[in-house]
Amino acid sequence: MSMLLPHFADAESFRAFRADPPRWLSVALDIARSHDLDVSAPHVFTTGTNLVVGLGDRLILKIFPPLLRAQFVSEHGSLTQLAGRLHLPIPEIVAEGERDGWPYLVVTRLAGTLGSEAWPQLPEAQKERVLRQIGETIASVQRAPLGPLAQIQPRWDDFMRVQMQGCKARHTRLGLAPKFLAGLDDLLRDAAKLIPTDAPPVILIGEYIPENFLLACDDGQWSLAGLFDFGDVLAGWRDYDLLGPSAFMAAGRPGRVRSLLEGFGYAKPDFALKRRLMALMLLHRASDLNSHICIEGWQDKANDLVELQELIWAE
Repeated sequence: MSMLLPHFADAESFRAFRADPPRWLSVALDIARSHDLDVSAPHVFTTGTNLVVGLGDRLILKIFPPLLRAQFVSEHGSLTQLAGRLHLPIPEIVAEGERDGWPYLVVTRLAGTLGSEAWPQLPEAQKERVLRQIGETIASVQRAPLGPLAQIQPRWDDFMRVQMQGCKARHTRLGLAPKFLAGLDDLLRDAAKLIPTDAPPVILIGEYIPENFLLACDDGQWSLAGLFDFGDVLAGWRDYDLLGPSAFMAAGRPGRVRSLLEGFGYAKPDFALKRRLMALMLLHRASDLNSHICIEGWQDKANDLVELQELIWAE
């Protein structure tokens, strides 16, 4: 086993390397030992983007390849900027450094049950409760000053321009039904007016999804217990962060939609808000409606994008 981290020119080669822990675990443990950390019970996390190792039950080591240095900048800047500013626990940076051009972070490990494991089992009233807390958390993050995150790339106006230019080609490639593609040009024209590109930006996590938060149960009441993974942060328009919970969790159920939006600070959603959210959902950097909208049979329940926005953000 080599004690050097290699250089990769492309993401596919790195993914193959990440999927073979014997090729890199020794380096990870050597990094941990260099900070006098306990390496007696390491646990390799097989999901995610970077090299991630649990060190006992209290710490996590994340190692970022040079080609994903932007994720390190995002994670480090976000954890630093949000430290002490949220009511919700987030990881704390314990140590940081660089090995062979690969930056790394050691962060505290949060307690709780992974959202993706707990969410499907929650009763409906508990899902509404958690979605309200998610809306409140998004608003709380966005109240924090940007600090160094104001310099994070891409800038919101550049990001929106590129996403709009590639939107139709992307969703055609991903197999979005022709009846929805037919309304895309009209939606993008509306988006240019509905989505601010020069408003004061806020911190956007980009992925408020069950895989990135923890839940805890106290006397039968489930609550949001932690938020992690800040590798894809942007600075931009606030509504962008409503898309993850809208697509993956609200499932077009009026009570859930209302809880999320009210927690965030919106009263009853009007047509303009729904239209803006529909546009942003199609422009999201990870957008793939066929995979992400968790409403059973939604392709048959809506005839165009206007009907689809009414289905997703039902009142």
